[in-house]
Amino acid sequence: MFVAALTADLRIPESRSRKDKRSVVRSLVAELARTGVSAAETGHLELVRRAEVAVAVVSSTAGHAGQVLESCERIVRSRPEIEVVTVERRLWKGSDDSESEDEWHG
Repeated sequence: MFVAALTADLRIPESRSRKDKRSVVRSLVAELARTGVSAAETGHLELVRRAEVAVAVVSSTAGHAGQVLESCERIVRSRPEIEVVTVERRLWKGSDDSESEDEWHG
């Protein structure tokens, strides 16, 4: 079993209020969730022009988990109202004996 997560630090330059930002972020999170991942706004909650969004997926293979995260990253980058500052991916491999955590840039 593999658990993969993607965290995107975002800039929303046209946002003039938290209400503007919430509209953009809510729409993005809903679109990401339609791909079957868990998605949420996870940071920069009080800032007007910044947001952090994270997605997570559980898969039987690392390859499939990577494909899902690539799809999610494409969705984020396709939004013209959003500038991507950074994207980080992480992969955790579960086993019967132990769990390990690795940085993963698949």
